[in-house]
Amino acid sequence: MPLAVRILSCMCGRVQCEAIGEPILSGVCYCKDCQEGGRRIEALPNAARIRDPDGGTPYLTYRDDRVRFLSGEDLLADYRLTPRSRTRRVVASCCNSGMLLKFDPGFWVSTYRSRYEGDDLLPIEMRTKTQHRRSETELPSDAPSYRGFPLRLFTRLIAARAAMLFGR
Repeated sequence: MPLAVRILSCMCGRVQCEAIGEPILSGVCYCKDCQEGGRRIEALPNAARIRDPDGGTPYLTYRDDRVRFLSGEDLLADYRLTPRSRTRRVVASCCNSGMLLKFDPGFWVSTYRSRYEGDDLLPIEMRTKTQHRRSETELPSDAPSYRGFPLRLFTRLIAARAAMLFGR
């Protein structure tokens, strides 16, 4: 059975990327870094929203070897909250579309859910770092919510790393 392929692109279509197979996780993060990084990207000229109205940042997280750029890679710009930050947010400079987040030296990439085409996205599986959520609205009940990063998340990351090492 062929692996699912999902396409994400910037708003103007010059940068396109494909994500192959099922993601490690379909989640929403409320950590301070994701909220601030999202605010900074959304403050760029003509940038589209990447955060939900309640401040959470929805991602589809994939193994590094499952994400590749099809076009426009030369248009990508890295943004870091501080010069020494291990997390970089990657933006398509042509239209200031937030594309993905990469934690170095991690083996995964978190792609912004809002950049995907089509409606075959997986439902949200978990909401993390809700202790930093600052919205007055009620927390959505569509998925389990965790004040921090749950063991379940780390278990999935470890399983994904093992699959990479064994070529699966």
